[in-house]
Amino acid sequence: MMPQNTPFYRQPWFLPVAILLFILMWLQLTPYQSSSSPTGTVVTHLTADQIKNLITSEVRDQMISTARTPGKDPNSYPPIKKLPASDILRILVTGGAGFVGSHLVDRLMMAGHHVIVIDNMFTGRQKNIAQWVGHPHFQLIIHDVVEPIMLEVDQIYHLACPASPPHYQYNPIKTIKTSTEGTLNMLGLAKRVQARMLLTSTSEVYGDPEVHPQKETYWGHVNPIGPRACYDEGKRVAETMMYAYESQASVEVRVARIFNTFGPRMHPNDGRVVSNFIIQALQGKDITIYGNGKQTRSFQYVDDLVEGLIRLMNGNYSQPVNLGNPDEYTVKDFAFLIKELTSSNSTIQMLPATKDDPRQRKPDITTAGERIGWKPVVPVRVGLAKAIEYFRKELQESGEIVPTGPDASRPQHKAVTLGSGL
Repeated sequence: MMPQNTPFYRQPWFLPVAILLFILMWLQLTPYQSSSSPTGTVVTHLTADQIKNLITSEVRDQMISTARTPGKDPNSYPPIKKLPASDILRILVTGGAGFVGSHLVDRLMMAGHHVIVIDNMFTGRQKNIAQWVGHPHFQLIIHDVVEPIMLEVDQIYHLACPASPPHYQYNPIKTIKTSTEGTLNMLGLAKRVQARMLLTSTSEVYGDPEVHPQKETYWGHVNPIGPRACYDEGKRVAETMMYAYESQASVEVRVARIFNTFGPRMHPNDGRVVSNFIIQALQGKDITIYGNGKQTRSFQYVDDLVEGLIRLMNGNYSQPVNLGNPDEYTVKDFAFLIKELTSSNSTIQMLPATKDDPRQRKPDITTAGERIGWKPVVPVRVGLAKAIEYFRKELQESGEIVPTGPDASRPQHKAVTLGSGL
């Protein structure tokens, strides 16, 4: 095992990668050609794209290899269920190092399945899945879903996409590509290996709804050129792609329309209501509300959402399903609730409203109850107590956290080594 501070050029993967990069540079100056050997056999030289794919594969393999924790005590992992070999599924989770994705990975791993996580770490955090690194049933691949990938899996949970407005507005073109090209790539994979695929869509497909509460049959009220459109319309077209592949290519699809979700592992800088309010309250800062505070939201705890995703994936219903908690709050009332639960002396400050912010949001979960036997069971207060404790620890580790405002913003990361056990 090499010391953690070993320079990159002394790492075992450096020399082969450097050689491949040199070959790629040479090929950029050498035209593609086919030639005949003395025996008459046609010899085709590798193209630059082929070499690039080889390099990408090599780098990916090395990153996976270095992500494993050598010598880790098998008893240090969370307990997993032992399944008969015939019951073990190979499950791909895109965005699996993110907030929701990592909780889903925990459930799937503990259920005894083999899990592959794909994440480009834009909003994902290595510490969210560090507890599984090195486990023989777990594999992490640093990869962007807008690029194709070849795997053999039985199920695909497609979660990859920034979900908070500041993060998805930071690079709207990339957000659109993630929802479109990324979804197409995953559907192509599902078609090739005959895997069932679940798309995590969003309540944002309803836009600023004129129907309350929102049923799955409601077509929505979305501004197609507003600041939130890159996410809203991206998810809408992703749903269209799912059902096009179902009807034309017989791919088994599931679509979950997720409403506001909170819990441990939320990104501290995601700029959403729950994280901002808790961070501000714990630090005694002003709790900032954008608008008059009368807009409503419905909040579900992450464990309830994960249960719904698993039930939907393994059920027999293929149409969109709302997953959310119908317990509705005005944003102002929710701010006072956070103040109460944190025993904070923060004041509440009203700021100008953000563009296209929905006035009301509440799911009708009748379909979820009837079709997959699901409803949220964790009371909001109970879930908030767990989220508050998580953010207390984040503040102890990080010191001051500056909440993200409504403007587009890149996620802020602290460096965490996968093998550190954090």
